[in-house]
Amino acid sequence: MSTPITVVLVHGAFAESASWSGVIPRLTDAGIPVIATPNPLRSVATDAENVRRAVAGVEGPVLLVGHSYGGAVITEAAVENPDVVGLVYVAAFAPDHGENALELTAKFPGSTLGETVRAYPLGDGTNDLYVDRALFPNQFAADVAPDEAAVQARTQRPIRDAALGEPQPAATPAWKTLPSWFVFGDADKNIPVEGLRFMAQRAGGLTVTEVPGASHSVMVSQPDAVVAVITEALAHLAR
Repeated sequence: MSTPITVVLVHGAFAESASWSGVIPRLTDAGIPVIATPNPLRSVATDAENVRRAVAGVEGPVLLVGHSYGGAVITEAAVENPDVVGLVYVAAFAPDHGENALELTAKFPGSTLGETVRAYPLGDGTNDLYVDRALFPNQFAADVAPDEAAVQARTQRPIRDAALGEPQPAATPAWKTLPSWFVFGDADKNIPVEGLRFMAQRAGGLTVTEVPGASHSVMVSQPDAVVAVITEALAHLAR
């Protein structure tokens, strides 16, 4: 491709764009164009539209990279989007049509996330969800330095509960038509590892990288591993 592929990073629930702060400089040092777009965490459909707008503002092809719930968002945002050439799932959901994040989390045993989540009513019958800040480091980022995990806990963005229960809209999710790559930790306490393996295998991920001992915040604790998968995807797409 004559125009370089731009990497667009999409954070997930209980996180924000700074969660990519270890990944971004490694990509830019390698001369790879990259942006991290904010994810409102309101609904899959509207969050995907936000990503589509971000993609429309990029010149040339785009590799979408999503973490956690951000995987559902990029799965939707890339549908019939000619600018998107590939998908990287980082400890992320890759739902099929009609599936949602809650259903996929419960499909296999092992998640302890539900015990740590606190709800705050929004006044419209839905709630904003946070991970208890005292419990966040162990639940979400057990292999991240304690001081850094504490900052993550305090800067987390809430997610609307309806977004986690929203069925994936597109009849044909993007991973059925685009090449995909998967990377996740084998000590993830949010999405069971068997669930992550199931989604990666179902999507036909070109590579599936399991990072030993890595938590759900694998992009924070193991940015080199995540960057290696992204650069592998870029190399494949550039052929």
